Amino acid sequence: MAKRRPPSVHGLAVVDKPAGITSHDVVNQMRRRLGERRIGHAGTLDPDATGVLLVGVGSVTRLMRFLTEQGKRYVGEVVFGTETSTLDAAGEITARHEMTVSLDAVRRTAAEHLTGEILQIPPMVSALKVGGRRLHELAREGIEIERVPRPVTIHELLVDATEDPTVMRIEVACSSGTYIRTLAADLGHLLGGGAHLRNLRRTGVGSFTIDEALPPDDAPLLSAAAAMRGLTVAVADAAMVSAVRTGKVLAEFPGAPPWALVDDAGDLVAVYEPFRHGLAKPAVVLIGAFDQ
Repeated sequence: MAKRRPPSVHGLAVVDKPAGITSHDVVNQMRRRLGERRIGHAGTLDPDATGVLLVGVGSVTRLMRFLTEQGKRYVGEVVFGTETSTLDAAGEITARHEMTVSLDAVRRTAAEHLTGEILQIPPMVSALKVGGRRLHELAREGIEIERVPRPVTIHELLVDATEDPTVMRIEVACSSGTYIRTLAADLGHLLGGGAHLRNLRRTGVGSFTIDEALPPDDAPLLSAAAAMRGLTVAVADAAMVSAVRTGKVLAEFPGAPPWALVDDAGDLVAVYEPFRHGLAKPAVVLIGAFDQ
C-alpha cells in the first residue's frame, strides 16, 4: 500500500457555510480547492443552517478539538404552534397547537427555565453517537431510542418579536454541545404547546465571528497561532522550545488552561494542558509539523 503523502497546506479557514449543503460538503469543497486531503471541521452545522464553520487544514486539524470545545453564538427563529419530526423547518409537521404567545411570556419563560445550566435531551436527528451508531442514522431507519439528558450552559437567551406574532427571533450564547432546535422545542412545550426552529445561523465560535467568515472558495487560511487565539498564550524561549520538542512536562503557565505556546517569532509550537499539580503536559506538539 502506498504511503499517504504528508500534508503540505496548513491553516484554519473561517467559513460562512451556505444553506443546503452539509458541513462535510464544505470539507470536500476545501479539499478540491486546496488539493489537500487532511481537512476537518469543528462543530457540525445542519444542512439548512448557515454561518461560522471552522475548517482545519493539514496539521491544524490536530488542533480542532480546542475549537470544538469553545462557546457558540446563534440567531434563529422559533415558530410557535407547530412541532416537526426534526424539531426544525426541514421535518414533517407532527403536531399543531392553538397558541397565543406574548413577548413578555416568552422572555420570562426563557429567563426562568432555559438560561444557565440546563439539561437537554439530544434530538434523534443529531450526529451524537449512541452504541456506535449516530442518532440520525437510526432515525432514518425509523428507530427511536431513549437518550440520556446532557448538561449544557445557556449563557444568554435573548428574545425579540417579529412581524408574525407566532414567530420570535432568538439570539443564543451557549456552551459547546447545545442543540438550538431542542431549545426551541422546549420553549414551545414550556408555554403549553409546541414549537420548531427555522433560519438558524451560527454567528460565532469562540473569538471567531461571522464578520470575518467567507464562502468556502474564498476563505483565507489563518496560521496555527491565529487558530488558537482564544487560548491563553505563553511565549517559549529557546530552552523551552527544545524541551517541547521532546514532549517534556513543564511547570504550569500563568492564566487559564489550555496554553498556546509560541516561539519568539510568534509561531505556535505546542498546546499544553494541566497535568499533575503545578505541572503542564503537551497535548499537541507542532514543531516540525509545517516543514514537510
